[in-house]
Amino acid sequence: MAGRNTLIVPQANKALDQMKYEVAQELNISFPKDGYYGNMTSRDTGSIGGGITKRLVQMAEQSLSGGQGR
Repeated sequence: MAGRNTLIVPQANKALDQMKYEVAQELNISFPKDGYYGNMTSRDTGSIGGGITKRLVQMAEQSLSGGQGR
């Protein structure tokens, strides 16, 4: 079994990273310019993670339903 932070499909890393920035922008959360995330609040990082999860679930639902939107 893969570790908790290990991607099963490493090629998906770029797409997930892009999704992270898109979700953060939608939530008006800015990332630190120096790349240090230690000063971000748990609420902000959780909101970003939740937004990513929501999108991934929507994508899976669409895929399973044959690509039909709701």
